[in-house]
Amino acid sequence: MSSAMHTPRSRARRPGAGVAPPAREGMLAERKHVEVRLGGSGGQGVVLMGIILATAGNHDKRHVVQTESYGPEARGGYSRSDVIIADEPIDYPKLTEADLLVALSQEAATAYLKGLRRDGIFIYDSDHVTSAPYFGGVTMGAPFTHLAKAETGREQTTNVLALGAAVGVTGVVSVESIRAAVLEEVPSGTGELNLRALDKGLGLEQSEWEVLRK
Repeated sequence: MSSAMHTPRSRARRPGAGVAPPAREGMLAERKHVEVRLGGSGGQGVVLMGIILATAGNHDKRHVVQTESYGPEARGGYSRSDVIIADEPIDYPKLTEADLLVALSQEAATAYLKGLRRDGIFIYDSDHVTSAPYFGGVTMGAPFTHLAKAETGREQTTNVLALGAAVGVTGVVSVESIRAAVLEEVPSGTGELNLRALDKGLGLEQSEWEVLRK
């Protein structure tokens, strides 16, 4: 990973009141406290992924903390975004053990896998993680970059497609909330394009996943 200095930022959000939260479905949907790490290279949009995920957690009426760290390089340096989503107030804003790791680069997969709990889930972009490190829990890879280009014509939508795939598998947030969050957080004028990428990720068939083992 890059040796550049980290530039951390954080966001803490409180759940709204009133309407009941939408239902969540997936392998992590029942966990009351979920820690997610999103990692990649500079320019892959993992910070935006974290912001979208945090916004979706807020729409689900849960407590959310989001932090990010990245090098000063515009492209090519490391980038990481951590999101904690919980039913109860979050006392400690940093990850202790991730329940879910989504890696968009080889460096992120290699560096961050050791922080994933044994019963966690490892999801990666097989276009860039060409030598996935071994993990004894659930491991799933798909060519997110290729799929994004095929679906939208833009590699820049890979991050949103990967996030959709992770949400579809894990249920860390609801589908309703992640769709709303994408429209709120992506750059103006790109909402519909990014929704196409998100929906492609959410609807990935088992045959499109290159690795699935436990």
